[in-house]
Amino acid sequence: MTDVSFESLGLAPELLRAVAEQGYSEPTPVQQEAIPLGLAGRDVVGSAQTGTGKTAAFLLPILQRIREKPRGSLRALILVPTRELAEQVLLCAKDYGRHCKTKAAAVYGGVALGPQTRALRAGVDIVVATPGRLLDHIQRGHVDSSNLEVLVLDEADRMLDMGFAPDVNRILDTLPAVRQTMLFSATISGDVDRLARRALNRPAEVKIGRRTATADGVQHVLVAVDKPEKWRALSRLLQELPDGGRTLVFTRTKHGADRLARQLRTEGTRVAAMHGGKTQQLRDKALNHFKEGKAPILIATDVAARGIDVDNIVMVVNYDVPADPEVYIHRVGRTARAGANGVALTLMSPDEWLLMTDVEKLIGTSFPRETVPGFEPAIEPMQPWERPELARQQGPSVRARRGGARRR
Repeated sequence: MTDVSFESLGLAPELLRAVAEQGYSEPTPVQQEAIPLGLAGRDVVGSAQTGTGKTAAFLLPILQRIREKPRGSLRALILVPTRELAEQVLLCAKDYGRHCKTKAAAVYGGVALGPQTRALRAGVDIVVATPGRLLDHIQRGHVDSSNLEVLVLDEADRMLDMGFAPDVNRILDTLPAVRQTMLFSATISGDVDRLARRALNRPAEVKIGRRTATADGVQHVLVAVDKPEKWRALSRLLQELPDGGRTLVFTRTKHGADRLARQLRTEGTRVAAMHGGKTQQLRDKALNHFKEGKAPILIATDVAARGIDVDNIVMVVNYDVPADPEVYIHRVGRTARAGANGVALTLMSPDEWLLMTDVEKLIGTSFPRETVPGFEPAIEPMQPWERPELARQQGPSVRARRGGARRR
């Protein structure tokens, strides 16, 4: 779709004003397709990655519906997998609804029930919730969904991966049968399809292609290093960053995030860690320290990083190469935003080399393997040009960009 404006989608003046104030001039592809369907009251199954603008794709139709028929009771429920994403969606609801008389609240675990209970009893139009805590409130009689009109299942694949399927099904049993339902998921697996068949009624499909490219401003740095030496090699590279540069480091596990944080602190690095095993208070503290520059290095698992939206991240580090190539694209999308430049640094131990080649196949570009002097791996990595299937488009050397790394 081309030459489409927010005005042409049929949004109310108050919403158009709020969108413009957020600095958006043209709708993204998922917004172009999903907003008209949402405004028409259609059920929607959307296949779209994080970062494609899907939050506005379901929030703007919800806000328009509430604006046109104010009732002062729960009208829309948005289920999300993590606390951080709940807060991000709540912030978007407040930003886009700032010129409408709507009330929104977030409900998630890890914090006291009291303030959430008071907000629910006072009356809200929109509730953004994680399944477990919402079910707790429902069982306590704090949620009146009799007037609910819209249900959104956001990042449905992640919710199911995290084991929320039983809670989601129990929540569905409590909701009015007649409602509009929108489901968004990065991938439509068999489990997601079964959930969609149960929750939606003859939905329209919105499919935005798989993300197979990173931003133009991302410089990919692949460093081969033995696994026991990863943290020391990373410490060396972090010392080269300019002051004030924020770096987001991804680990595969909660234990790995805590261990890496402890190791880097022994080198004097100001670092914070956040993952699902920490309380909400500690997660908020870590994120705030990262935003404020008190801890310019943030170590996070993929689940905990859902919902992190921080400007000026100069480097993303894949401390563990992700098993899913698309996760790599999602991770490195946290840097080089809005036309800026950024670095995507990946530390590869020998057992992860094939995982990285899967990433390169998806992106369609290969990069030389480099090393950090003093931390060369015991086995020299195979270069992409040594394997014909990976030599389609060799990326440039980053030796000049990163003085601490050299090619093998």
